[in-house]
Amino acid sequence: MDLIDDRAILDDEEEDESFDEDTGEARTKSTGANGRFDDSSEEDEEDEDEEEAAKIAKDFIVDEDEEDEEARRERRRERKKRRREDREDEDLDEEDLELIGMKPTEEPTESKFKRLKRGPREDRDAQQHYGVNDIFGHSDEEEEAVDYSRRSRQDRRGLQDEFDDFIEEDIFSDDEQQRQREDEEVARHNRRGIAELGIADAAGLDEQALEDFRAAFGDGTDYDFALEKEEEADEEEAKKDKNLHLRDVFEPSQLAEKLLTDEDNEIRFTDIPERHQLARRPYRNLELTEDEVKEEAVWIANLVLPSKGHDEIHHEPFRRAVADNLDLMTRQDFEPPFIYMHRKDYLLFPQTKVVGVQEDGTPKVIDDTVKLLNQKDLWRILELDLKYRALIEKKRALQKTYEDLKSAHVSDDTTFEQLLPQAATMEDLQDLQDYLYFEYASQLKDLALTSNGETNGVNMSQKKASTRSVYEEIRASKAFGLVRAFGITADAFARNAAREGVRTYTEDPSDSPENLADTMVDEEFPAGARVLRAAKAMFIEQLATSPRFRKLIRQRIFPEGVIDCHRTEKGLRKIDEQHPYYEFKYLRNQKLIYFSERPDLFLKMLKAEEEGLIEIRVRLPGLQNYTRDLNKHIETDNYSTVADAWNQERREAVSSAVDKIMKLMARSVKENLKEQCEATIGNECRDEFYAKLDQAPWKPRGLAKGTIPRVLAMTNGGGTVGRDPIYWAYVSDEGRVLEHGQYKDLGPGNRERGISDGKDVEALLEVIRRREPEVIAVSGWCPDTRKLLANLTTLVSNHDLRGATYTDDDDQDRSDLLDVILVNDEVARMSKSGDRMKADNPGVPEMALYCVGIARYMQSPLKEYAALGRDIVSINFHSAQNLLPQDKLLKKLETALVDTVTMTGVNINDAVTDPGLANLLPYVAGLGPRKSSQLVKVINLNNGFVRAREDLLGLNDKHQAMGPKVWANAASFLYIDFDMSDPDSEYLDNTRIHPEDYDIARKMAADALELDEEDIEAERQEGGSGAIVRRLIREEAQERVHDLVLEEYAAQLEQNLNSKKRSTLENITAELNDPYEELRNPFRVNLGESEVFTMLTGETRESLQRGMNVPMTLKRVTDDHMEGRLECGLDAVVEDRQWADPALSPKQLYNIHQTIQAHITSINRKDFIVTVSLRDEQLKKPFKRYHHNDRNYDEWDEREEAADKKLLEQKTDLGNRVTRVIKHPLFRPFNSKQAEEYLGSQNRGDVVIRPSSKGNDHLAVTWKVADGIFQHIDVLELDKENEFSLGRTLRIGGRYNYSDLDELIVLHVKAMARKVDEMCNNEKFQNKSKAALEEWLTTYTNANPKRSMYQFCLNRERPGQFHLVFKAGQNAKLMDWSVRVIPQGFELMKQPYPTMRDLCNGFKLIFQNMHEAAAMGRPARR
Repeated sequence: MDLIDDRAILDDEEEDESFDEDTGEARTKSTGANGRFDDSSEEDEEDEDEEEAAKIAKDFIVDEDEEDEEARRERRRERKKRRREDREDEDLDEEDLELIGMKPTEEPTESKFKRLKRGPREDRDAQQHYGVNDIFGHSDEEEEAVDYSRRSRQDRRGLQDEFDDFIEEDIFSDDEQQRQREDEEVARHNRRGIAELGIADAAGLDEQALEDFRAAFGDGTDYDFALEKEEEADEEEAKKDKNLHLRDVFEPSQLAEKLLTDEDNEIRFTDIPERHQLARRPYRNLELTEDEVKEEAVWIANLVLPSKGHDEIHHEPFRRAVADNLDLMTRQDFEPPFIYMHRKDYLLFPQTKVVGVQEDGTPKVIDDTVKLLNQKDLWRILELDLKYRALIEKKRALQKTYEDLKSAHVSDDTTFEQLLPQAATMEDLQDLQDYLYFEYASQLKDLALTSNGETNGVNMSQKKASTRSVYEEIRASKAFGLVRAFGITADAFARNAAREGVRTYTEDPSDSPENLADTMVDEEFPAGARVLRAAKAMFIEQLATSPRFRKLIRQRIFPEGVIDCHRTEKGLRKIDEQHPYYEFKYLRNQKLIYFSERPDLFLKMLKAEEEGLIEIRVRLPGLQNYTRDLNKHIETDNYSTVADAWNQERREAVSSAVDKIMKLMARSVKENLKEQCEATIGNECRDEFYAKLDQAPWKPRGLAKGTIPRVLAMTNGGGTVGRDPIYWAYVSDEGRVLEHGQYKDLGPGNRERGISDGKDVEALLEVIRRREPEVIAVSGWCPDTRKLLANLTTLVSNHDLRGATYTDDDDQDRSDLLDVILVNDEVARMSKSGDRMKADNPGVPEMALYCVGIARYMQSPLKEYAALGRDIVSINFHSAQNLLPQDKLLKKLETALVDTVTMTGVNINDAVTDPGLANLLPYVAGLGPRKSSQLVKVINLNNGFVRAREDLLGLNDKHQAMGPKVWANAASFLYIDFDMSDPDSEYLDNTRIHPEDYDIARKMAADALELDEEDIEAERQEGGSGAIVRRLIREEAQERVHDLVLEEYAAQLEQNLNSKKRSTLENITAELNDPYEELRNPFRVNLGESEVFTMLTGETRESLQRGMNVPMTLKRVTDDHMEGRLECGLDAVVEDRQWADPALSPKQLYNIHQTIQAHITSINRKDFIVTVSLRDEQLKKPFKRYHHNDRNYDEWDEREEAADKKLLEQKTDLGNRVTRVIKHPLFRPFNSKQAEEYLGSQNRGDVVIRPSSKGNDHLAVTWKVADGIFQHIDVLELDKENEFSLGRTLRIGGRYNYSDLDELIVLHVKAMARKVDEMCNNEKFQNKSKAALEEWLTTYTNANPKRSMYQFCLNRERPGQFHLVFKAGQNAKLMDWSVRVIPQGFELMKQPYPTMRDLCNGFKLIFQNMHEAAAMGRPARR
């Protein structure tokens, strides 16, 4: 039912006029200006227009017949609908529900699938069986008796059912629900006709009268046949419901999010590593030939070798290593971590080195194995394999096109046939494609019209394309004959220029170009001049599309080309000296190789070009000289007027062709350079991430590496130590939060000075002595955290708080003072508000959860990073990582996780019960999110326990945990604890040794125990295959394995099995002695100076520099000294006599808590102190972020820079405007843009008070509504003492009055912020754009045609407002109403509602009134 004709916006207060910053002119919409205080987005709030509401009511007028028909259909189907919905929950597999995170409950409350679409019912309308309701449901008079002025309860129920989704999940009183149920019971008619006619006795009917009654009206069974048909139809529908699949119930987006689509299941159950499947998905049907496989190895080796720097003697072994590893990845489907661990010998080149002479005179030789490839190289080979497959796919497509042309009787093209096999890059193939589609454009169009190129005997001349390009027209005309008169083909010229083969000499025609052109006129080109121009254009295009000529220029431009930046008109205004793009605004003559050192700079340039601020130009220095050299290969040596004229035409053609190719090359250069720069930054991010992952848990003294510590974590957050709470949490070595709380006063005492400890110190000491933590972790996000760290360190020393006793190297028992460590908090900041942390620790405050995150980070950085999932890209690894596509960055970071997880291994049985460990499973070799979830599911079906690695191949008859290939990749990285008391427990399953090498390990153990064949057999007969290793462990004889000569084992294995195993033998030796030894680096206790500074202040070396002007709040003012604090928390000291007027006392000029502008003169990052100056001459100094003195004179266009500055000075009215200052800690001398930048990283509800452009009787208040959304409020000051004082009454919107700024902030801004929080936390709110929400509602109503839905989302165009978007059924139009946030709650259609519940119920009442009024043709009540 179409209820709405158009989108309805009830609230247009924001369209009220505002005033331009500089001119003061009225305008309807703020656009920003160049004024110093830009209040372009300040609001003037007035009452909305009454006509808008009338428009909405008008939209509710519907066709009455349409309404009646819809109501009839609704009544006929209502009963079936209720029965089907009741059954729907029972038709889903519980395992599938668990996979998507929805477990069915046993209570028969509301269906869990209210928002799920129905199963397939395409055939229901066609196969509808008529029952009793249908027989009596076709009366034309049925609806005519309805009195719209007195609508019955049953009619209201019908309306309620139609829009019940607006009400279904909201809370109404129990009395109202009971009344509704009673009404339904009364309205439900008896389906079985006349029930129990015996009641006729009570009516005074005798037997004869009853018989007459039956004869007249029947006995109630006359229509049983219809009831039976209806029941049969219901049973048939029930059978269909039993065959529901997930795709029938859930939206495709939901299935994709939970990885439950058909494609996901295919990946899940295919026996190929998941990452390989995903990477090769575009080429899944591409099979390489043997020749292509060999060619690929050479192609990849040539790309990787230059970056390795190997000696020439190692080049051939390197190529063999690439070929071997490529075969392991592509044919045997092994992932890089498996190869690195179990095929390491294929990465090495064993050789010996003479280092001297022994005593007997023989050379002294040592092992000098060369590492040809490392683990990162394996990932690069895998990437290059994908690029090669894309290359082959395109090459085959071109070959197919060429074969189609030949089948259409096109003669052989030697140029194409020669160059296609030589094409080694996508650019080469693109050149060939352009060449083919230019030379054979008409033939290809004909092929496209004949069954995909198959002629099948069809006369192609009958199917000519209706339109032709200009070049096709030239080919079909006489003018094409003049092209041949140039005397040489484009390909021959390119061969000459490239000096390939024997030179082809150009031949001159017998006549001049003009005369020849006159002889070739026709209808297409009726004049000689036009013929000559056409022929010349054709020849130019032949040159420009020549693959050889393009390749020639490309080979020259990459090593010699340079890049210039030219600002646009938009960039002239927007890129000032403070702008991050100013670094390259006038950049010139940058060689391409330069950007390999500054990849971030080029990516910034591309972003600036995308924003229309600059233009990147690629040029070839000395292009004119190069063009003159090219002309020598096309000119003739003849001396005549005719020869000179033709040589001139040829020179012009070459020059034009070079210009065209240079434009093409510019795009190619930028694309290639972009790819290289993104790869460089991606690799740097990966390396940084790997360094963070490569940390073992913090190790308590005296315990083994890898031991999990007990941690007491504490933080002051962003608060002041001694004034604000200090939160803490104690986390056991099992990762459980056993206790948490908060303190306030933890100041250490001083006995010598008679100062006692803070009042909360004793409570802290009690917790430490009772819980016995092994380390105290401290973190926060303000410089005061350093004070907390110092206080705790002093308390530990003063009260002699010690860790556990341990035995030192001298075999003496000792204990040390507890370590107090400052810990990196980047993961804790993200996880403290995450669903995972809240679910694991219900009821724990957010700041305590932050402490838990710090503690768990110390216990396992790897688990904490892995738990972030895709959010890992939010952590800063590189200053330019935001310039990379997120998916590309995520893939790079994933390789670091895979490498680290495979180094540490995962205890598979613990992972089934520990969600933190389960997060590591997707990064095990061979697995991924789909296969790991299947693995956990199958293990749970097998009682949640795995006894041996080989069991993973067949845990369950119905569900396979993994196939042989995936198992081969993953087996050694999934370990199982060894239990000596269990005779079936396998020691080797607790090591990094792969099951394929178990026999070798057992042989080595037997040799270490010096057992002969009979002893070995006896051990096996008695204790099974693992008996020998068990004996080695039982006798603690693992050290004997070191005495074995591994070289002899390796030689024997290579001879017998043709397999290199030298590195594998070393691995077996290590694992037999120390299974799954902790190989990661120790936990990083000492963070770098810059890392600590950024963590505690949020400032980097780029964001805070000497020479900047920053706001400073004064904390101490004396007659000769001033101190303050910057917004980032740094202490600021004003240099001696460096205030505005040195002749006056600071007390005469400044007040405590006043915020002023300060000029930074020095920064001490170690002590968190800056020195500043308040002198006007310092404040007026422009800050130069970038200095170009270190560049060569020709790399920066200073002349254009100076001209632009002069031009901007002429355009800009600098003025002498007085800056107004208000004594309030939240006041900032900002314009609107600066206020938004300042609040960008802060929390919702944070405020900036700033000057207003509307005059000295106005202030502007900017507050953060949500990320990227800021509301600017205009405050009118009344009852002012003077021009610069603050008004005694502050008025907002003409209806809110406040006595001071603090009252305004608390009662107005903070109140609205709380209401925004309430809205955003409501189940009806979606954090989506309006367009995305409308798409979601459309999808929902399409999947649920009879249901309606409403949702809220932020209005990004009007800060402080929300969209209320709803759709009253599948056929209704989307409707958008505006909801305004006010201090008292929410406002909808000028009606206030204090809470979200009231707002939802009020909306439904308004909607219902409007619908009823529309149906009865009268105005709606609002």
